[in-house]
Order: sequence, then C-alpha cells, then structure tokens
Amino acid sequence: MRRCGATSRGGAHGTGRTVYLVDSSVWIEVFRKSTRFRMQDAGEIEEVATCLPIVQEVIQGFKDEAAFRIARDAMLSLPIVESPLSAGVFEEAVQLYRSARRIGLTVRSGVDCLIAACAIRHGLTVLHHDRDFDALAQVSPLQAREILP
Repeated sequence: MRRCGATSRGGAHGTGRTVYLVDSSVWIEVFRKSTRFRMQDAGEIEEVATCLPIVQEVIQGFKDEAAFRIARDAMLSLPIVESPLSAGVFEEAVQLYRSARRIGLTVRSGVDCLIAACAIRHGLTVLHHDRDFDALAQVSPLQAREILP
C-alpha cells in the first residue's frame, strides 16, 4: 500500500497542480461495461490519489474473483491519503455532516463525509458523480468536480 504525503492547499506538494481524490462514483463508471464516462473525458488529470473508504466502496462490488483481484491491486497501487484513519478525520467528517444539516442540506452518505474530510486535509479535489460532494462543498473548503454535469 502506497501512502501519499500531505499536500498543500495550493496543489500537490506546492506545485500548483491539482491532485484528484477520485471517488468511487467515478471508478464505478469507469469499470462499468456500458459507461457514459471515460477517465480521459475528464481532461488533464496529472495526479490521482485515493483513501481507504473509496477502495472499500469500489472493490466490494465486484462479483467476479479475478476482476476483484485486479481492481484491488489497481486501487491499492494508487497513493493513499489518511492511512491509517485517525479519530480526527472521523470528527471532521461528523462536523461536515452536521454543517450541511444545519443549513438544510441532506448528505446521504456518512462515508462521503469521511472522503471529503480526507480531501480537505490534503488539499485534494474530489472528482465525483455524487451530489453529496457538491453539498459538502457548500459548507466547507472542499474542492469538488462533477464528471457528468
């Protein structure tokens, strides 16, 4: 498992490049046989990272054992942020959820709050196809980019 070092708010390691934390909603589209999206459709993506909640969401859905192993190995070969997950990340996720609820936004997945907290901590932009991230970006410094607007 590769760990990804902390990134600055200005981009990856102060380079000004955008590093994407690619959400499971994107990976599921990529792995789908009849997809509406291909990763190259997102434009220039120089750096990609993941976190363990995304890895779990992606690989738990594979029925075929060989495909599961390939996907697991591919996901675990990416740089991983927040491994191991600390109590502080969970506390930040709780605060994101509560902040959204406070202004009347419904976040459907607590795991999305955890993913958003990982992204915020490392200055990553979440690449997604999940409305939760747009809601969380309204109540936090989260940078989010929808793949299929």
